[in-house]
Parts: sequence; structure tokens; C-alpha cells
Amino acid sequence: MDRIVVVGGSLAGVNAAEALREHGFNGELTLVSAEESLPYDRPPLSKQMLLEDMAPEKLLLKPTDWYEQNGVTVALANPARRLDSATQRVVLADDSELEYDGLVLATGSSVRELSVAHGDPRLHVLHSMEDAVRLRAEFAPGKHLVLVGGGFIGLEVAAAARAQGLDVTVIARGPAPLSRVFVGDVGQWYQGLHERNGVDVRCGSALEAIEWGVDGAVVTLKNGNVIKADIVVAGVGSTPAVEWLANSGIELSNGVACTPDLKTSLPNVVAAGDIVNWRNPIFGEQMRVEHWTNAVDQGRHAASTLLGNRDPFASVPYFWTDQFDTKMRFVGRTTGADQTNIETMTDDKLVATFGRDGVLIGAVCIGSPRQLAKYKVAIQNRTPWDEAVEASLTAAR
Repeated sequence: MDRIVVVGGSLAGVNAAEALREHGFNGELTLVSAEESLPYDRPPLSKQMLLEDMAPEKLLLKPTDWYEQNGVTVALANPARRLDSATQRVVLADDSELEYDGLVLATGSSVRELSVAHGDPRLHVLHSMEDAVRLRAEFAPGKHLVLVGGGFIGLEVAAAARAQGLDVTVIARGPAPLSRVFVGDVGQWYQGLHERNGVDVRCGSALEAIEWGVDGAVVTLKNGNVIKADIVVAGVGSTPAVEWLANSGIELSNGVACTPDLKTSLPNVVAAGDIVNWRNPIFGEQMRVEHWTNAVDQGRHAASTLLGNRDPFASVPYFWTDQFDTKMRFVGRTTGADQTNIETMTDDKLVATFGRDGVLIGAVCIGSPRQLAKYKVAIQNRTPWDEAVEASLTAAR
């Protein structure tokens, strides 16, 4: 291969570019990004950037001179618009074209929009550095922020806003926050955490309408409740950013359909990060993972696959969230879990494990960091559920 193009200025894309050079690729290497800024880290957007006046350059994944030093040409603010697989060309927004011998797809996720406020600039989302800067500028003690959505990003925004002295209301469609990820006690634990810190959490509440006026917004729920807000933030999830691949001939299925080694249905094209839908051999399950560590590891693995490696990408997903003074660490999966064991639950600690078909598949550890490594190994080893529960009971005695 003489020319490799990485599409996506994402964590996965940058790690793919770095791995390509580390594995000895010496040809032309181009990184295409939709954003004006050099690639940056996204987790701080809902944490540090909302809690302090953090300079945007502190978020950069690599120093500005790294790209030149490693022979990586960066095309900023020029997103990929179309893939012509027949001629092996990526067509960019300005109609320029990049020829490739090898291609890495790493375009990440797009924010899911609220249908009741489609495209309204007064509604905040949190996906980019610009989003975080704009939202942080509106923070002021005493303002009322309404957060639509009870997922991880939304709860992190709620915690940051509350720490800055704002009044905060969270509207969650499910029976508890995080109900799309966890069942029962974990979501309720987070609801209690937020309520103890002064957040008004309204579960089982569906949004009906948002009406804007000179003094802010009026948020109406389907149950008839009306909430006045100075700031409204939508945190209702994301979707894989693959629209530009329509009609390219690549197989799409909840993202980009990949083989276990991260190859796509097109020759010399691999994918990494949030868009990848692949079969993880550890779980025997088709999955798509939107986590930081997954993006790093898949970016590096996709690069090695493009250069000839055929090993499957096998991983135990890992995720973390910091809210108020608590740190949650999660390993594994909860999808399809039919068994749950609460090992520890107090106001400042929660350890819970999840099983499926008689096998341990996931564990959440809040305030108990030492437990995490143990459970990661147990999940990777496909530990029987009964054995994992017995081990936790023995340790507690």
C-alpha cells in the first residue's frame, strides 16, 4: 500500500494513524476531519470543560507538531461526503477527492436530535468542543437548566451544572436514569445520588413540547407538567455517523458491519470506533461499543488488520463516569442480562454484577476500584455465574 486515508478526526482515527506508522507504513497518510480543530479528547467536554475555564488546546489528542513529525497530512473542516469504492476515492465536502489503497473508517457518532426541537439553535447538545464552550458560557448560579435524557452524558452535565450553582431538572423517559443500560438498582442509585445533591429527577416523563420566549423556555411533558427553564440541554443518545457511506456498496447494519478482525465488506477498507458493528468472540455477541477505550484499541487493531494481521478483535468493554464526588467504573456488558447480584450498596458505594445464560458478563463498581480488575478477568474467562456469586459472598464474609 502506498496511500492510506483515515476518515474521521476521532480518537479511533488518530490511534489508527499512529499505529500505522508504528507498524512500519511509510506511504502517504491522510487524516480527514469534519471539525476545524485538530482531533481532541471528548470525555472532558461533559466534565472538566463545564466545571472550569479549560483552554481548548488542553484537550488535543496530540501536540500540533505531531502530525508533521509523523508525516500525517490533516484535512480539517472538510468532512467526507461520499465514498466511491469502484475507483477507491473519498470525495470531500469541497468536492476534492482522495485516492486510497487502504482506508480506515472512524467517523464516530452523531447526536440524536429531539424531534420537538429539530435544528433549533437555542437547544443545547454536547458533542463537540464548540458545544461545550457555548454551554459553559450560559452557566450562572441561580439559572435553571433542564436536561432531557437520563443517560451518562446527560447526568454528567447535570452534575457539572449543579456544581456551578445552577438549579437542575433531569427528565428521564425510563423508570430510572440509565435504564437503557442498567435495570433496577443501579439507575435508582444514581437517581438517589443526584437527588441528594439537589437535582430534581423526573422519571417516566416523556417530552411533549419546548416553547421558547424572551425569558427562556417552557418545557411541557406528556403528563401535563410544565417546567420553566433558562437553559435546555438534550442528551438523548447518539447514532453512528455513516450517512455519507450510503450507496458506497459497503454493508451497513447499526453502523458498519465488520468481520471479527474489523474488515468491512469492501476490499482494503477497515473500520474502528463507534461505527463498528462486529462479533466479539469473548461474548459470542454482535455489538457496537461507544466507549473511549474501545475507540483506542479498535483504532490500533484496524490499522494492523489493514497491514495484514488477521487476529480477531476481542475485548471486554470498559467505561467510566464521574458525577459529583463519585467515580463509576464498568466492565463488560448488560445487554440481555437475566441475573443481577448486588454485592455492596450504600450511599457512597455500589458493586453489582450481571449474568446471562449462566455466565458473568458485566460488573459495575462505584467507590470500589479494586474490584474492577478482578471482574474484568472473570468476564474475559467466561466465569460461570454461580461461581462468580459464590466468590463475592465468600469475599464479603
